[in-house]
Amino acid sequence: MSPVFSKQRIKASFDVSGLRIWTRQALLQFIDVNRPEWEIEGTQDETESAPFSTTRLINWLVKETPLQSIKLDFPYRGVTRFTWGDPPTFRIIQSVDAKGYFSHYTAMQIHNLTDQIPKSVYFNVEQPAAGGGGSLTQTGIDRAFKGKCRVTNNVTEFRGLTIHKINGQNTGRLGVVEQQMEVGSSIQVTNLERTLIDIAVRPIYSGGIAEVANAYRAAAGKVSGNRIATYLKTLNYTYPYHQVIGYYMTRAGNYSEAQVAKLRKLPKDFDFYLTYQLKNPVLDKKWRLYVPKGF
Repeated sequence: MSPVFSKQRIKASFDVSGLRIWTRQALLQFIDVNRPEWEIEGTQDETESAPFSTTRLINWLVKETPLQSIKLDFPYRGVTRFTWGDPPTFRIIQSVDAKGYFSHYTAMQIHNLTDQIPKSVYFNVEQPAAGGGGSLTQTGIDRAFKGKCRVTNNVTEFRGLTIHKINGQNTGRLGVVEQQMEVGSSIQVTNLERTLIDIAVRPIYSGGIAEVANAYRAAAGKVSGNRIATYLKTLNYTYPYHQVIGYYMTRAGNYSEAQVAKLRKLPKDFDFYLTYQLKNPVLDKKWRLYVPKGF
């Protein structure tokens, strides 16, 4: 005979827990602890028979209570989450990986560096540390940036958004900060300086070079040039991305010399590129950087 459960008691248990997003394992543990309190004898208006197995009970809860089952069907390591009620979209995406963080165009949006409302979300999950790149040559740089930029294929659709899960390099979560979404709910996102670096490195994840240029202009009064230089030293990129960042700062026209000074002092040993596959490139001699003609 199927047990009888009180929906009122179930709701009270979830409400008291304070949690709104659950992994399957966490939900199973929660059910095991609280199930005895949910079972009652007899039938009342607020009760209903439910299947005995835990798996079937979860299905019943999804059907009969505010519990929802949400699938983020990434091609690689898709995840299922259970939500009580309707948590914010970004908070659900954050639950994919507790150490992951929002970056690029999404960080631009969170920091009010764009007037656009992007339909793509970028969520970065750092990979284990790996060896550094090889030595640079001008021929190697030219060949690489005439080709296509590598982008993640680990993408899924959710609530009308395209979620890009990025397997980022290991940075020790440099410049990642907590951002409150609502009371008791927060997400992780790159801070202003780390965001400006990331979008310069991967404009393809950031709305393109015009959006990146606008973001640099919008950030000028809030950004620390010294912190950017310190972050770049820690990140230790093989490519000279300081030339890209310095160019965006000077192009914006509203950065002080003090903000740009440390970037100017870094070596410029190679001609570099604003982005991949530039059409009609011209060389900005101050930063030894190829940019689109007329940009």
